[in-house]
Amino acid sequence: MVEKLAQHEIEEQLHKLNENAHGNPWVIKDGKVHKTFKFKSFVWAFGWMSQAAIWSEKLKHHPEWFNVYNKVTVDLITHDVGGISMLDFQLAAKMELYNRQ
Repeated sequence: MVEKLAQHEIEEQLHKLNENAHGNPWVIKDGKVHKTFKFKSFVWAFGWMSQAAIWSEKLKHHPEWFNVYNKVTVDLITHDVGGISMLDFQLAAKMELYNRQ
């Protein structure tokens, strides 16, 4: 069962996630794990979104995201628990992995 993380757990996981982050760091914004990714072009951004979508489906956890040309803004929250859970950080870590390739 997925559980909402306490504030100190969120801070710990955020720090861990950002140790391996490429580009700008992940932050907590409006109660969600947030980051904007920038790519070489729309095709690169869309390709990254396609890879992230596969992991989202495998985790059964889907992002709130917005794409304009070469930028993708991502917000992660676990609506079922009314806050941030480990699923958000697991998906963010997968997004970082594909961002490096």
